[in-house]
Amino acid sequence: PNPPTREQLFQILENSYTVVLALDSAKNKVVGFVNALSDKVIYSYIPLLEVLPEYQKKGIGRELIKRIENSLQNMYAIDIVCDDNVSAFYSKSDYFKLNGMVKRNYKILKK
Repeated sequence: PNPPTREQLFQILENSYTVVLALDSAKNKVVGFVNALSDKVIYSYIPLLEVLPEYQKKGIGRELIKRIENSLQNMYAIDIVCDDNVSAFYSKSDYFKLNGMVKRNYKILKK
């Protein structure tokens, strides 16, 4: 599917429970972000962790996860659904595989 549009990304971040941004202060730009959704009681979900390709492999993603986990420290569950090729990244932060099911409506991303 197509990635979310810029407008959709702004809406996603605006409607999130919490957001952490990674900034390149020298270039005055956002180079990565992570967001979480939550019921504000015990469950939270991290739908997006994004780091620009030229900033990957520098520890930014790991730091973003660490900081958002800190803001979610009172939650019982922090869930992430990810592709197999990045599951090892999350395993290093103590996430583990669990059976689950998802449903996708790819038509909305083709706008």
